[in-house]
Amino acid sequence: MSTPTASAPQAPPAFAALRNRDFAWFFVGNMLSMMADNIEHVISYGIIYQLFRSETLQGFAVIGHWLPALAFSWYFGALADRFDCRRVMEWAQLLFISVSLTWAVLFYTGRLEMWHSVILLFLHGLAGALWNPSRQLMIYDVVGPETLQSGIRLLATGRQLGILFGPAVGGGVLLLLKPTLALCVNALIYLPLVIWCRMVPYTGHGSGRQTRKGGWAEALSALWGASHNRVLLAMIVLVGCYAFFVGNAFQALMPAFAVSLGAEELGFGYAALFAANGAGAVAGGLLLESFRMLKARASAAILLAILWCCAMTAFAVTSNYPLALLFLFFAGILNLAFLSMAQTLVQLEAPENLRGRLIGLYNMSAQGLRTFSGVTVGFFGAVVGINWSLGISTLVVLVIAAVLLLVTLRGAKPPEAAAA
Repeated sequence: MSTPTASAPQAPPAFAALRNRDFAWFFVGNMLSMMADNIEHVISYGIIYQLFRSETLQGFAVIGHWLPALAFSWYFGALADRFDCRRVMEWAQLLFISVSLTWAVLFYTGRLEMWHSVILLFLHGLAGALWNPSRQLMIYDVVGPETLQSGIRLLATGRQLGILFGPAVGGGVLLLLKPTLALCVNALIYLPLVIWCRMVPYTGHGSGRQTRKGGWAEALSALWGASHNRVLLAMIVLVGCYAFFVGNAFQALMPAFAVSLGAEELGFGYAALFAANGAGAVAGGLLLESFRMLKARASAAILLAILWCCAMTAFAVTSNYPLALLFLFFAGILNLAFLSMAQTLVQLEAPENLRGRLIGLYNMSAQGLRTFSGVTVGFFGAVVGINWSLGISTLVVLVIAAVLLLVTLRGAKPPEAAAA
């Protein structure tokens, strides 16, 4: 008589997280907020480049935008651990709205100066830094660990949909409307996520709907223990190197790249360069979700990051506009794949009582260190040229990622040891 064998657990279906209605609306609200974020970037980056024609100022724009993530992500992660994440997200959206309306007033009055731009980009970055840890805790609370990778990947795809449609909408309204009116309309796009927060029971802290509280000494002690987790360390170092040397500084310099490739800095050619990267990420997210590809593993995330470096280096060196669009498209696919996988691994490996703080630490690395990409790509680009600065920066990330891959593979247990 044969012994019955336990059936293997079935893999989650395609687009598993979207089958949860609450997450589906959360996805829509986040996508719209990201679209508003990127509409504002297209308008503000374009106008300040047109007014001041300064690569150095564009570098300052990157620093001013990402410095809050570097300085406050850990603290905002602790806030997400302790307080209702719905309220934290609401305050972040209100800050986004205030910044958009302030840009509109300054454009309308013609009083915009360099220091205004730096302050507003700092406040915009502060809103993003406040939003991110609570948003990530909400994903885990809404979909749970079984479909967490699907939820993170879909939310990243939604973010890229915002990046894709943001430049298209932003470029369109620049042609049809004045920047002032466009930014006023843009402020309204943040509201659906605020409404979602008012309608759902989730707090970001699990089924108990209770906030977690704990002293800083306890948190630091537990974080020290988590620091010995090889996967956590590898992912935080990987995204930190990516953010430090490249990040998205090339987006702030996209008007200059458009000019070097023969396109108009504030016309269709400029918007298309912005959109190509987002289109690639959206295509990658849909492909990965449709076929349930690439299970989260540290070595896979690092290899994808290496391939992203190759695509970005190719974009930096090409002088052909269609090829530049193609390289940005493939870079978008790879960027979404490795960043969403790294974030999934951090959430899965993090202790439950420290998830918000570790997400804050991850955000400090993945986003806060982008502050310095304004130097590596922006300021360095003013000296040697933006193509050289971007190419050299991505090659440095490639070398570091290759070392991380070797260390990760050597540290993995062989099949014999794992089976013992």
